[in-house]
Amino acid sequence: MGLTGRTALLAALGSLPVGIWDPSWTGLLAVNAPLALACACDFALASPVRRLKLTRSGDTSARLGDPADITLTITNPSRRGPLRAHLRDAWPPSSWPPGTETEASRHRLTVPSGERRRVTTRLRPTRRGDHHSDRVTIRSFGPLGLFTRQGTHKVPWTVRVLPPFTSRKHLPSKLARLRELDGRTSVLTRGQGTEFDSLREYVPGDDTRSIDWRATARHSTVAVRTWRPERDRHILLVLDTGRTSAGRVDDAPRLDASLDAALLLAALASRAGDRVDLLAYDRRVRALVQGRTARDVLPSLVNAMATLEPELVETDARGLTGAALRTAPRRSLIVLMTTLDAAPVEEGLLPVLPQLTQRHTVLVASVADPHIARMTTSRGTADAVYEAAAAARAQSERQHTAEQLRRHGVTVVDATPDQLAPALADAYLALKAAGRL
Repeated sequence: MGLTGRTALLAALGSLPVGIWDPSWTGLLAVNAPLALACACDFALASPVRRLKLTRSGDTSARLGDPADITLTITNPSRRGPLRAHLRDAWPPSSWPPGTETEASRHRLTVPSGERRRVTTRLRPTRRGDHHSDRVTIRSFGPLGLFTRQGTHKVPWTVRVLPPFTSRKHLPSKLARLRELDGRTSVLTRGQGTEFDSLREYVPGDDTRSIDWRATARHSTVAVRTWRPERDRHILLVLDTGRTSAGRVDDAPRLDASLDAALLLAALASRAGDRVDLLAYDRRVRALVQGRTARDVLPSLVNAMATLEPELVETDARGLTGAALRTAPRRSLIVLMTTLDAAPVEEGLLPVLPQLTQRHTVLVASVADPHIARMTTSRGTADAVYEAAAAARAQSERQHTAEQLRRHGVTVVDATPDQLAPALADAYLALKAAGRL
């Protein structure tokens, strides 16, 4: 083999760039000619990578916290022999918990000529939203494992990670309460609702205003009217996706707690026969779900919420109010998921709130920070006392803001992330029981 041939061989094997030659390699090749020949054969017999055909199948969606299995099919059309390879299926870092990506994304496989094999990559996403696959890198080994060929393929695939809806554990108890309000159990709701249901015998403690005197005159016992909440009411869930929704509470954005509470309320309201729409807004509409049936509303909301992220901009309260009025032209229950921080409410929401309250029933739900409550009990050192004082002042300002909203006729729900969803559902049931829907 001449000098040019030896240089080309070494360049092909990756030892030297083409055009660079060290004379000491001549003697090395002369002494180790059998090794050089074995290396060349091993390189030549390594199955080519670029001719491989790759396709994907598997899950296209998963709830946050649940696994998603993506299957990659590798077809080897080469006649050189089996493909012996290491494969890396790359996805964004948030597709796995920290420290587990290396083991989950790498595979070893052997694919005989003209055959295909499948490998499965299990994702365990740690963030909501759309996760897009990156490159598939394959390193093909020769029979002796001395040299390899390496190449990459683009095999697009998207997995949509949906909100986890952890509050669904509260749904059975809320539905039981709803059935009580709706008169479908043996427990009858006392007091007046909004739609006449039936007559029953008076029992001590019933509201005397519910006595039906004409029916009583015809019977030997006192008869009272029972009521049930009206159905087919409209509920608009309004998510504030501005900068305040990005604040982290218990190591998660406030927006995530709002999404969970909105899903529980939507599930409950749809079972009650009410129509539920969704509007997400900061300075423009980020998501809008309208006109879904009771069967389709929850999947539609979950799908729309999956890609919502807090925007680091100040929410345009006037624009949000206008969008809500356009989405709900008739009387509705507007549930606004926003902050109770003094500045955004006093400068943004309060000036435009009368536009909503004069036409709609308004409920404001906000995520409270449990760390503030823990700080109020701090004692023992000067720093702890200062922390307690600061926390008490923050709570006082928050209560003052809530009271300002209540003076405008707004129902306020302020609860920690794990209590916000059931508290919001209870507020909805209370409004129904009071006949305000």
